[in-house]
Amino acid sequence: MSLFKKIFSSEKKETLDKGLEKSKSSFFNKLGKAVAGKSKVDDEVLDNLEEVLVTSDVGVNTTLKIIERIEERVSRDKYLGTDELNQILREEIAGLLSETHKGTYTEFTVPEETKPYVIMVVGVNGVGKTTTIGKLAYQFKKQGKKVVLGAADTFRAAAIDQLQVWADRVDVPIVKQKMGSDPASVAFDTLKSAQVQGADVVIIDTAGRLHNKVNLMNELSKVKRVMQKVVEDAPHEVLLVLDGSTGQNAFEQAKQFTKATEVTSLAVTKLDGTAKGGVVIGISDQFQIPVKYIGVGEGIEDLQVFNKFEFVDSFFK
Repeated sequence: MSLFKKIFSSEKKETLDKGLEKSKSSFFNKLGKAVAGKSKVDDEVLDNLEEVLVTSDVGVNTTLKIIERIEERVSRDKYLGTDELNQILREEIAGLLSETHKGTYTEFTVPEETKPYVIMVVGVNGVGKTTTIGKLAYQFKKQGKKVVLGAADTFRAAAIDQLQVWADRVDVPIVKQKMGSDPASVAFDTLKSAQVQGADVVIIDTAGRLHNKVNLMNELSKVKRVMQKVVEDAPHEVLLVLDGSTGQNAFEQAKQFTKATEVTSLAVTKLDGTAKGGVVIGISDQFQIPVKYIGVGEGIEDLQVFNKFEFVDSFFK
């Protein structure tokens, strides 16, 4: 436990604990029923546990992996008491997350040697994409970085207006054009402007439409190509924002977007208002893409850098 105390401020940890409260409460209520009257982890307990994990939005494939790992421990140790199940689950889920998250993020940083560091943000409308961009801009600015936003979601006037509100709130420059403009043109102008201003970080918003995957793929590919005319290896990161409260629907969105473009990191939002926190475990495992940020509240500080140790600690404490 001392590791957690060293790395994380108590205030952040409290926010995470509170944000995961509904997920944790729901999970442990189900787990309690799954092992009721049992002292030993047997086939019936494992069947019940499988159901608990699936209904907690961990996802079928990830659930089967976890069950398999526990079965191996049961056969190896011969006797496992149900009172040990909590600790075993904690260890196996931490192990699973460690396979995707090789490092441990503890703060909002970008590589110093890459300037400007370009983040292209993707995700369907309504998942908290614009809010995530605004909160990211705030955090990077707090780190002393010069941030420029690009409003390349030109299909909705509301998207441009919302990003402008965040740019004003955080006090960072924004590059935008009128609704219906070419998104790639906005991205191009944003990078040009960022270079002139000596920006450290550029965050580009993109359209959140999923009704036609081919169009989405073509559009994102074009935005990338045009950006590379200004910054050769842009974007350096493609961040997919998913709404954690949608549970299995978030899996489907992740599947569609990873087919449409090369996603390199994930942000899972709205975890505080839902009992579906298990989705973070499943998505991280199934797509082998690190969850970099999680949203655990509406406040500007409530976007947190995801840390596997802290998450598992909050979920199972």
